[in-house]
Amino acid sequence: MPRQLTAAASRYSVKTTKSRASRSDSSWQQEAWKHFKDVPEVRFAGTWVGNAMGGATLYAGRRADDGTIERAPDNHPASEIVREIAGGPDGQSQLLGDFGPHLVVAGEGWIVVRPTVDKTDNVDGYDWRVLSTREVKQQSGGKMTVEIDGEDIPIPPYDPDAEPDPMAPIAIRVWKPSPDRHIEADSPVRSSLVLLEELQLLNAAVAAIARSRITGRGVLLVPKGTRFPTSPGTAGDAEDDLLEVFLEVASTAIREPDSAAATVPIILEVPAEVISDIKWMSFESNFDELALRLRDEAIRRFANGLEVPAEILLGLSEANHWSAWAISAEAVRLGVEPRLALVAFALTTQWLRPLLEDQGLEDADEWLVWYDTSQLRVQANRAQTALEAFQAGLISAAAARRETGFDEADAPTAAETAARKTTTDDPDDTEGNAEEETPSNVTTLPVGETTSIPDTLPASAAHPERVLAAVDGLIWAALQAAGERLRNKPACPRSERARARDIVPAELHTVFPVEPDMIDAWHLFDGAWVRVPEIASRYGLNPECLTGVLDDYARALFAARHPHTYEDTVRVLRAPCISEAA
Repeated sequence: MPRQLTAAASRYSVKTTKSRASRSDSSWQQEAWKHFKDVPEVRFAGTWVGNAMGGATLYAGRRADDGTIERAPDNHPASEIVREIAGGPDGQSQLLGDFGPHLVVAGEGWIVVRPTVDKTDNVDGYDWRVLSTREVKQQSGGKMTVEIDGEDIPIPPYDPDAEPDPMAPIAIRVWKPSPDRHIEADSPVRSSLVLLEELQLLNAAVAAIARSRITGRGVLLVPKGTRFPTSPGTAGDAEDDLLEVFLEVASTAIREPDSAAATVPIILEVPAEVISDIKWMSFESNFDELALRLRDEAIRRFANGLEVPAEILLGLSEANHWSAWAISAEAVRLGVEPRLALVAFALTTQWLRPLLEDQGLEDADEWLVWYDTSQLRVQANRAQTALEAFQAGLISAAAARRETGFDEADAPTAAETAARKTTTDDPDDTEGNAEEETPSNVTTLPVGETTSIPDTLPASAAHPERVLAAVDGLIWAALQAAGERLRNKPACPRSERARARDIVPAELHTVFPVEPDMIDAWHLFDGAWVRVPEIASRYGLNPECLTGVLDDYARALFAARHPHTYEDTVRVLRAPCISEAA
């Protein structure tokens, strides 16, 4: 089976440990973890990726010929094994979330799995932990210990030729390979170490500027012999030492930043004839303002190297709701999913497939652990889109309830459904029920249930097949033109436009979602229906109704991310008003 994952994972063994110890350089990881503790931007990046990874779900599947992942049946051994990883969904969310900081900062982490026993000393489960490189100690002779809850636990090396010990803990290394040396880990923080050191120096400089009273207020130069204020209890002609006065005021300003000493100048009593000789000297420099600009630039450069859109770290204040969603979706695709693939590859090769082989499954190497990030890609107005898609017959009632915030407990009973159908079928109450059943904010789509040629077309349409072909061509041309425009819009990021050129423009909306209100903002259907009156008059159709129905249908396709089909054209033409005289 072809594998399309770029990842690295290995179970601890004496051979791999010696090879890694002799060839890899991990000294930079200590510095990277220090920056994670000291620099809030680094902590935010690692935490954000971890939180996003924790929102994904794991499942068992296998790769189809077209590259997609087919889910395994619920009763398949692979599904059962994946469900038990980390104790279930909650533990899996924690496991995936813990990997975020490790892969962003150090580029690697360890999964340690320890069997747990019941009162009869039989294995009744497993304890899953994600450990950092600082918690894994590899000693001479290939020995390894891991620190869990303050206790050093030895990890026996894995030997594929020996009988496994069911009570022995397992250590699996998961890392992002460095491009120039596969056995070494790599991370976005690694390339930013010098930049982060610079950022900390700038932070220290800004803090010093904020704390320094002498920088903020300067020094007052006075003529020699100027009299200073006397301290209480001293002789009338005694003078305080100038240095002591400055030190006292400066220490008070640092100790009590909100005191008057922090802002009020030192008062000097001087003869009138020497007033002109008193000068104020400021120690401010251009670097004070420059330090702030350099710090902002350092933060921006670090954000650009995080492998996620820089706006995630810098903020989305300048983005509208659509561009903010597009940025978040791109962050999931570029910054979250590749790291999920690393963990999934490790769980596949080091856990799932060995267990399937132990069970004697012949096609064990075809099954894999995969991830679902659909919950991280929730669009705005998803509930409205779900209702429109349900009315168009594109999704089930269960899916519509899920996307509108309801669960299956809210589904109508069989008796309620039958009563509602009976009421709806009552000819005396058709109008009232229509108003009751259709919410005011939901567009009723012109899509019926059957695919036979409509018998509602006017008698002048002697060849209904030609009507279908003409309307089908109108719809396709409109979607084609809209897709051409969509290629140059924010919904299709620049990084994806090369891929977009390989997609039929009329189906581009199925890959790059478009918010309903952006259809008009981007003029996607401008001029799409200019030929509708001509076609309508040719076949005796109502041009206004046909234009409205086609426009509603095309917008519904965009909302549901559904491609147009010829069968849908048949359903569209079942709108009663189309055959009415204009």
